[in-house]
Amino acid sequence: MTKKLLSILVLVFTISTGFSQTREELKSEQAAKKDSISALQSSVDDLQKQIDEFPGWKFGAFGTIGASFSNFNNWYAQGSPNNSAGNITITANPHAKLDREKYFWYNTANINLSWVKFDDKDDPTDDDSFRESSDVFNVTSLFGYKITKNLAASTLGEYRTTLINNFNNPGYLDVGVGVTWTPIENLVVVVHPINYNFVFADNDAIFESSLGAKVVANYNRSFGGLKFNSNLSAFMSYKDSDLSNWTWINSLSYTVWKGIGLGFEIGLRDSKQEALNYAYGQWDPTGTEAQPDFENVDNAVQVYTTFGLSYNF
Repeated sequence: MTKKLLSILVLVFTISTGFSQTREELKSEQAAKKDSISALQSSVDDLQKQIDEFPGWKFGAFGTIGASFSNFNNWYAQGSPNNSAGNITITANPHAKLDREKYFWYNTANINLSWVKFDDKDDPTDDDSFRESSDVFNVTSLFGYKITKNLAASTLGEYRTTLINNFNNPGYLDVGVGVTWTPIENLVVVVHPINYNFVFADNDAIFESSLGAKVVANYNRSFGGLKFNSNLSAFMSYKDSDLSNWTWINSLSYTVWKGIGLGFEIGLRDSKQEALNYAYGQWDPTGTEAQPDFENVDNAVQVYTTFGLSYNF
């Protein structure tokens, strides 16, 4: 009996030792493979860096997609117990850039479109369709011939309008010449003292084209899965400050999984011509209020924000 017990203990110890050795061997093999993966990833990163630095066209884009839909039936706790609602938002920030030894050509765009609906099922007269709530379209093309490493003679074309509603009414086309300064990586500053701001609109009494100065500053940066883009575009009219305008758009995107993540965008704009045009459309000539003009119009800063799912191309 004692011999059998001893034999069993020896067998168990042997098996245990075998498993222990196998476990340690597997750990060692795993560590070696991790080192190999790390070395391969480092090599891949180096190759990607060489690709990014290789002269030629570079294309990219990131944007935000947001959507929500709801439907209520007999939900008496709210004012409209039977309703359906929805919201759809799409933003995109594509770019195409060429950087050569003697010249560069940068092309960028910003698009922000959204639609909303609220259908009160108990009100047959309400509007149950999707209506636009934000409508932004901006495309810029900058060409420069390098004078020094960080300074270039340049020409700029920029077009801004809306797409869904009132296309090209108003529409703005800036064309000018001057210099472009790139003091640090990813920052581009454009100063064009000679720039003509073409304005296209049905209401010629409010909107007017003029000569002025154009300043554009763009900064974009990537930190791992985080992408940031900030673009300021300002026109200062030599004819009248009421014809000046500026737009500042900031976009942020964070990738969580396979290009999918979260995106946020905020846009600020100041245009006295647009404020007057809107006030004139709301003005009731039969009332007691005076006809709006550049002196008495409430020119508040225009703001839009967007938050939702994002996708990086």
